[in-house]
Amino acid sequence: MPRAKKQTIAIVTDSTASLAPGDAEREGIEVVPLKVIIGAQTYTEGADVTSDMLADALASFVPVSTSRPTPEEFVEVYTRLAKAGAKEIVSVHLSAKISGTIDSARLAARQVKVPVTVVDTQQVGLGVGFATGSAARVRAAGGGVKEIVEAAERAARSTTISLYVDTLEYLRRGGRVGSAAALIGSALAVKPILTIQDGLVVPLERVRTAGKALARLEALSVEAAQTCEHGYQIGIQHLANEAVAIQVSEHLATALGRDSVPVDEVGAAIGAHVGPGMISVTVTPL
Repeated sequence: MPRAKKQTIAIVTDSTASLAPGDAEREGIEVVPLKVIIGAQTYTEGADVTSDMLADALASFVPVSTSRPTPEEFVEVYTRLAKAGAKEIVSVHLSAKISGTIDSARLAARQVKVPVTVVDTQQVGLGVGFATGSAARVRAAGGGVKEIVEAAERAARSTTISLYVDTLEYLRRGGRVGSAAALIGSALAVKPILTIQDGLVVPLERVRTAGKALARLEALSVEAAQTCEHGYQIGIQHLANEAVAIQVSEHLATALGRDSVPVDEVGAAIGAHVGPGMISVTVTPL
């Protein structure tokens, strides 16, 4: 349904941005959901699929895959926003090298009368969410499309994501990391730390034990936060690993002198490719 507050510049993102519904509503951000297919059933991220459902399916070897929004779905959203008063639209999305979501957005942009600027953040998860939030803050301050797009791109470009996974197998299945890297990880029983580089999931470091990997994850995140001259946003995401995520949060809060570091379960569309046990920390300079 249309926003209560009309915006002449609308901001759109996708559900992998991990925006809480209340936050999206408050910031005036429209979220287009991805689909998650578990077995023979198709679900809509943010509506009828939970991370618990996903983790159980993955643990039980039930086939899990994801599907981008269709161009028609984006056309419907863009058209509705235009009818609600939007004169221009900025559409901010996860990396084109990881998902075809942005291709759907670009196809839809050609089919609507209102001008649409599509932004490839080359990020995932909170990296997309923080970039979209930066765009919304510039809009709220009176910025135009050029300034809004620049804010999203600047936030995305400066974001650091450190990602721990129990195994590279889920990323290998989804084609999100090379088969050779997955084979090395399995053969040497290493616990990989990954990052996002040029829009792709790439290995950052290989550590022998989970404990050492998590400690290294924390150290990398502290280092990233401490290099931010004007403050930063930080968030932790996990899949079926809440106790460890809370422990990481407490360690980071102590190291950074913060009251807390937010912890959330990752959305199903990303969770399907990283698997249970995943912990990620995202740092975006302000």
